[in-house]
Amino acid sequence: MAGQSFSYRGRSASGDEVRGVVEASNASAAAVQLQKQDIVPVAIKEVTQSTQLNFKFQLPSQKKINTDDLIMLCRQMRALTRAGVPIIQAIAGLADISKSELLKEALADVNVRLATGSSLASAMGAHPKIFNTMFVSMIHVGENTGRLEDAFSKLISHIEMERDTRNRMTQAIRYPTFVIGAMMLAMMIVNVFVIPQFSKVFSKLGSELPAPTRILIAVSNFTVDYWWLIGIVVIGGLFGFRHYIKTERGRLWWDKAKMKLPIIGGIFERIALSRFARSFAMTFESGVPVLQALSIVGPTVGNEFIASNIDSIRRGVERGDSLARSSAAAGIFSDLVLQMISIGEETGSLDKLLHDVADFYDEEVDYDLKGLADAIEPIVLVFLGILVLVLALGVFLPMWELGSAMQRK
Repeated sequence: MAGQSFSYRGRSASGDEVRGVVEASNASAAAVQLQKQDIVPVAIKEVTQSTQLNFKFQLPSQKKINTDDLIMLCRQMRALTRAGVPIIQAIAGLADISKSELLKEALADVNVRLATGSSLASAMGAHPKIFNTMFVSMIHVGENTGRLEDAFSKLISHIEMERDTRNRMTQAIRYPTFVIGAMMLAMMIVNVFVIPQFSKVFSKLGSELPAPTRILIAVSNFTVDYWWLIGIVVIGGLFGFRHYIKTERGRLWWDKAKMKLPIIGGIFERIALSRFARSFAMTFESGVPVLQALSIVGPTVGNEFIASNIDSIRRGVERGDSLARSSAAAGIFSDLVLQMISIGEETGSLDKLLHDVADFYDEEVDYDLKGLADAIEPIVLVFLGILVLVLALGVFLPMWELGSAMQRK
C-alpha cells in the first residue's frame, strides 16, 4: 500500500510544540511513528493535493451519520470486545473496513487519540456530531466498570429504539401532510383553471353577478395575475420559518406549539416522553447518577420544550427535592406516570418502572397512529363540503339566477 502524507502537530519530550509531515499508510501508523520519535501527537491530518480536495475531505464532518452505520459499529465493537480483541486494534480494523467516510474519518482520529493514551470515551467525545453525550456516557460507564460489552449492547437497543421513534414521527406527519397538500392542490386547480373559464362565460352574459361570484373571480384573477408574488411570499415564508425554528427561541416555540396541534400534537408529546423515560431508565440502570442522567437525557428527547422541563426537574432534584415531586412540579407527566415514578423511587426499582412508563407511552402512540386516518377523515369531509359550497355559491348561483330570469320571461 502506498504511503500517504500526514501533517502533524504535537509536543516533544521537552514540551515544545513541533510541527511537520510524515509518510505513513494511515493516521494510526503516523501516530506510532511519532511516538517512536518521542513526539506526542496532538493533531494528525492527511495532506491533500489542493485546497479544493481538502475542502471535500472535510465536508463529511458537516453531515450526520446514518443510524444503521452507528448500529453496525456498536454490533461490531460488541463482538470484538466479547472476543477479547484490544480496543485500539478493534478501532483500527473497523476504521479500515467502514463504508461510511464520515465514520472512517472519526474512527481514525479516535485511534490516534487512543494511541496517545486517551480513554475510549474521551476519544469518542471529541466527535459530538457522531457520538452524542449519551453514547459517550455509556462508554465511560462501561470502561470504568469493565462491562464495555454490556454498554455496547444497551447502545444497540437504544439506537434501534431511536430509529423506530423517528419512523413513528415520520408516519405521524406523512398522512396529514399528504391530505393538506392534496387540499391545497385542489384549491389551486380550481382557482387557476376552473374559475377563469366560468368568468369568461359570465362576462358574455353582461348581467350583474352575485357578491360570492365577484369575490371568487377577484381571488382567481389575483392568483393568475400575481402568481409570482404568491410564490415569493410562500417560499420566503417557508425559508423564514425554517430559519426561525433553528434559533434557540424559535425551536422552543415550535416544539411547544406542535404538541398543541390538533390530532397529531399528542402523538409528538407522547413520543418525546417515551424517549425520555426509556433513555433515563437506560442511563440510570447503567450506574449513572440521577443528576448526571437527567443532564444527559434532556438534550436527546428531540423536543426543546420537554428538555426545558427536564432541566427544571434536574434543578429540583439538585435542590434536594425527590424526583417524583420535581416531576410533578414540571407538569409534563400524567398522574399515573407520576405514581409509577414515586413508587419506583421508594422501592429502588425506578429503572424498571420507567421502562414500563416508556412502554405505556409507546402503546398509546401505536393506538393513536392506527386511528390517525379515521381522525382526519372528518376534516377532509368538512374541507370538501366547504369547497363544494364555494363552487355552488360562486359558480352555480349566477347560473341559477339566469335560469330563473329566463323562466320568468
